[in-house]
Parts: sequence; structure tokens; C-alpha cells
Amino acid sequence: MGSTRPATREAVRHTGSARRGAVVAALMLAMALAALDSTIVSTAVPQIVGDLGGFSVFSWLFSGYLLAVTVTLPVYGKLSDTMGRKPVLVAGAALFLVGSLLCAVAWNMGALIAFRIVQGLGGGALQGTVQTLAADLYPLKERPKIQSKLSTVWAVSAVAGPALGGVFAAYADWRWIFLVNLPIGALALWLIVRHLHEPHRERGPRPRIDWAGALAVFACGGVLLTALVQGGVAWPWLSAPSLALFAAGLALIAIVVAVERRAAEPIIPGWVWRRRTIAAVNLALGALGLLMVAPSVFLPTYAQAVLGLAPVAAGFVLSVWTLSWPVSAALSQHVYRRIGFRDTALLGIGLAALILLAFPFLPYPGSPWQPTLLMLLLGGALGLFQLPLIVGVQSTVGWSERGTTTASVLFCRQTGQTVGASVFGAIANGVLASRLGGVGDLDAVTRALDKGSVPEATRRAIASAVHSVYLGASCAAALAFVALLLLAPRRFPVLND
Repeated sequence: MGSTRPATREAVRHTGSARRGAVVAALMLAMALAALDSTIVSTAVPQIVGDLGGFSVFSWLFSGYLLAVTVTLPVYGKLSDTMGRKPVLVAGAALFLVGSLLCAVAWNMGALIAFRIVQGLGGGALQGTVQTLAADLYPLKERPKIQSKLSTVWAVSAVAGPALGGVFAAYADWRWIFLVNLPIGALALWLIVRHLHEPHRERGPRPRIDWAGALAVFACGGVLLTALVQGGVAWPWLSAPSLALFAAGLALIAIVVAVERRAAEPIIPGWVWRRRTIAAVNLALGALGLLMVAPSVFLPTYAQAVLGLAPVAAGFVLSVWTLSWPVSAALSQHVYRRIGFRDTALLGIGLAALILLAFPFLPYPGSPWQPTLLMLLLGGALGLFQLPLIVGVQSTVGWSERGTTTASVLFCRQTGQTVGASVFGAIANGVLASRLGGVGDLDAVTRALDKGSVPEATRRAIASAVHSVYLGASCAAALAFVALLLLAPRRFPVLND
């Protein structure tokens, strides 16, 4: 009898490890769904528009999805703390797959946009809950392993997504872009249902879900993000639609505050902003979302118009940061274990600010290796910045607050990207208009690139516009540095696992 007990313990340990490995595989597949979806659609837009029409509104294929993901993040975060991770992740993955199937059978652009929003409603659950479960499954000293795996998923998706989209559009049909989600999602769902078993936790009275707060947050976020996404694009910033949306958004903010103050279990609890560590990380990752717009949106145009590269080569200039980012993130644990989460993040964002500031000083027209090197260095700096903050802030809260905390930092990063797209788009258009005598904007540049002819004056104007955007991105990095330096404690108040 005495000899069987150690064997039994070893068997239990092995079973638990195997089950956790299956769950990690499911999380990586679920993350791949969300990551691929943000890149795979872009290369098939010409085929989609050619089949369904709706060129004037096709940008909502991306904006609608982004809005739905962003505004649902805090809702899913609170629900995962209240009801558990598994039901939220299963429901979100199922909703994402339903949206994918509907997208594949869309009959016009309006239907496709509506179904993309359905996808986004599920995508919010995938992004937030996967990151939360990653912290649940691993103790603090092992969390960099799972986080680096998830970072690798994003890196591979950034490279593979456009290529897959182009292959499907050229050799099959654009509808396969959405149908390919079904087998991947089905496998992830099966692994989650079969292997994810959350421990029983003592609960008090049945929790009350703040549905009124969820609806108010959804409406407020949707209105404000729509104003930011469409402002300066579909209508001028100071036009009646823009002003009306911002006014409605401000009114909805007041409603959200009033509803959440009265709620027993608010969707966005006040402690998210009262705790210095979480507030500092929220602001820092919001600034990260802001600065990420500069390379991800404007660098491909710069590479094609100024450097004269083909679209594939321009994509490579951008994609190199997805190679250094996960490597740096995986190695960051050796730094933050010595100097702490905050100082590691300060080191990373300080380097990022200097790298972004170096971009405007590149020679004109320059060589492709110069921005490629800067992007490689930028990915390394941001990996050193982001992962310590996510691991650190998740380690300052218990299970019952981790979903809300994770969702809050992801929400701020997504919102930063939306604000960045609007702000930097306005800066780029303003510089182009001033350099070209008021007759140029980014849309005109894109059309010129499609025709293969970019005049020298336009090339120089594009270089100036992108340099201005990178200068703004370096300011965003400086804001993140200041937020961490002034608000975040030098040592995060980490809880025992």
C-alpha cells in the first residue's frame, strides 16, 4: 500500500500537467482565431468589394469588428470574475464561430458588416478570457512561458494572416477566409469543454449581474469609438454628425457613472482606477495602443511610396517587429526578476521612445534596411515593456478580480489604438495637405500607389507626414514613461500564488 501512494500522486501530477497542456493548446488556438481575423481580411478586400459592392463603406469591415471587441472587453472581464472563465470563453468562441459562418454566407456588404460585428462580440471574450486564463493556469514564476507563447501566436498571425488571405482570395474564394475559422474554433472548443475544469470556489449569495451597466458601457463605448473612427473620414471633425456623436458620448459617460455607482457588482468597478498599479498600467498600455498605430498603419505606405518597395517587401519591413517582440517578451523575466516590473517596463518604453524619435532623422529616400532595423529594435523594446506590465498587474489581484483587471488593460490598449488611428490620421492628412497645397490626403496617396506612379513631390510629402506621425508616437511613448514613473509603485504589490 505504501508503494502505491507515491505512484498515485505522480499519476495525478502527470494528469494535471497533461490537462493543462491541452488547455494551453486550446488557448493558443482561440488566440489564433482573434489574431488571424485582424489581418487575414485585409488582403481580400478587393475581391470582397468586387463580389458584394459597397466600396464606400468597406472600412466598417474592420471598424465594426474593432468596436465590438473593444466595448465588450470590460463586460466579459466582469462576467468571467462572476460566472467563471469557462462559460464565458465557450460562449464567446461559439458566438465568434456563428459570426464566421454568417460572414461566409453574406449576400451584400451590409450583411457582411453586421456579421463582422457578431464576430467581434465573440472576439472580445476570446481576447480577454484567454489572457486571464493564462494567469490562472500558471504561478507567477511560470507566467512568462504562456505569455511568450501567446505573443508568438500574434507574431505568426501577423505574418501568416495577409498571406493566407491573399491565397484564399486568389485561388479559392474570399468566403474561405471565414470558413477556415470553423475547424480551428471547433477544435479549441472541444479541448476547452473536455479539459478545462475550474476549481470549486466557495461562493456567497448568487451574484447579481449588472446588465444595465453592461448595456450603458456598450452604448457609450460604441458611440465614442464610432465618433473617433469616422471623424475626419466619413465626415469632418467639426461637422454636425461628429459633434452630435461626441455630445451623445459625453451624455452616456454620465449615465455610465450614475449606473455604476448604484450597482452592487458594477461592470467597471471604481477600484480599477483607484489602485495606483492598475491605473498606471491602464494609462501606459493605452499609450502603447496609441504609438503602435504609427508603424502598423503608416509604415507600409512609407515603404512603398518613399522606398519604392513592392507590397510584399513593404510588409516584411513591418513584420520584423513581430519577430523580436515575442523573443524580448520571453527574455524579459530575467530582467524584471532583478529590477522589478516597473523599472523593466520603464527601460523598454524609454528605448522605444528613442527608437521612434530616430525615425524622422532617417535620410531621404534612404535604404530599406534602415527602417527595418528600427522596427526590429522597436519590437524588442516593446516586448520588454508590455509583458512585464501584464504579468505584473495580473499578479497584484486575486482570482475574483483578475478578469476585470485584465479586461481593463486590454480595453485601454484597444481604445488607444482607435484614438491613435484618428489622431495620427489627422496629423498625416494635415501635413500632406500643407505640403501639397491642400490637394492631398492618405486616400489619394493609396490610389496613386495602386496605379504605380507617385510623383516626387508626393513622395517627399509622404515622408514628412510619416515622420510627423512617428514624432507623435515618440510623444505617446514618453507619456507612458511618465505615467509609470509617477503613478506606479517601484515594487508591484504582488500577491502570493
